[in-house]
Amino acid sequence: MEKEDVRIGIVVSEFNYDITMMMLERAKEHAEFLGAKVVKIVKVPGVFDMGLAIKKLLERNDIDGVVTIGAVIKGETDHDEIVMQHASRKIADLAIEYGKPVSLGISGHGMTRLQAEERIEKAKEAVEAVVKMCRRLKEI
Repeated sequence: MEKEDVRIGIVVSEFNYDITMMMLERAKEHAEFLGAKVVKIVKVPGVFDMGLAIKKLLERNDIDGVVTIGAVIKGETDHDEIVMQHASRKIADLAIEYGKPVSLGISGHGMTRLQAEERIEKAKEAVEAVVKMCRRLKEI
């Protein structure tokens, strides 16, 4: 495969900004390491808001797949669980609808801030999943 044969978009949540922006940096570095090109980065207010941005990226002809990045930290209610359930379902639905991979690079639900910080490196796995799927789907 040629270098930069995979073109990705990244949707990143601004909520828990200190964590998600470190995740974004790891994701960009890993995309470059894998030889993938990051075409567009879209920042959204929160994980729940990702769906529309993902859809817009998937509609583009210059995007082969989308990486999602976020951190859903446990609060005083079950809000984190609801956010994660709805976001993950929408992400899966959009991947099927557009026939392009969308990774679930969102850590949580039910985790503490410390656990979220410990999972910053997981952003690389989200990039790797999209790049691998894009390359494998091109072989079909």
